[in-house]
Amino acid sequence: MLHLLRTIGTHPDFQTLVALLDQDLALRDGTEHTFYAAFNSSTSLQHVVVAYEQDFPVGCGAFKEYASDLVEIKRMFVQASSRRKGVAAKILRELEVWAQELHYTGCVLETGKRQPEAISLYQQSGYRFVPNYGPYIGVENSVCLQKDLDISPATGREDR
Repeated sequence: MLHLLRTIGTHPDFQTLVALLDQDLALRDGTEHTFYAAFNSSTSLQHVVVAYEQDFPVGCGAFKEYASDLVEIKRMFVQASSRRKGVAAKILRELEVWAQELHYTGCVLETGKRQPEAISLYQQSGYRFVPNYGPYIGVENSVCLQKDLDISPATGREDR
């Protein structure tokens, strides 16, 4: 059974998973990895989700404020042995719910063209391509996506 924990960027299980993510990205991105690493500090993140299967950390994700009404999804990762089980989608959904609880109205993110499984997850989760933003403008390997979070004015909660 999957358990999701809300925590912060210094959590040891999150740091372990981020180290594995960085190893994977270094292989995928090669020499470009150093550029991306500059935008992926994880210890200062205040909104982190760690996924556990039988008390073993198998995945993670986080967000940080991007604008007064938007969060940026960061550090999404699932260990290879737990992929294709819906773990990433559950982490992403938990991050979106948390952002809604804090009254954000949307999410943005950047991922790499060499991560087709990530792009597929985000598209299946309702994200749409947008022009590259911030430090990713003009970066050939980067793609940026955005999703509006549906908030009911009466409850502040998503209508689903």
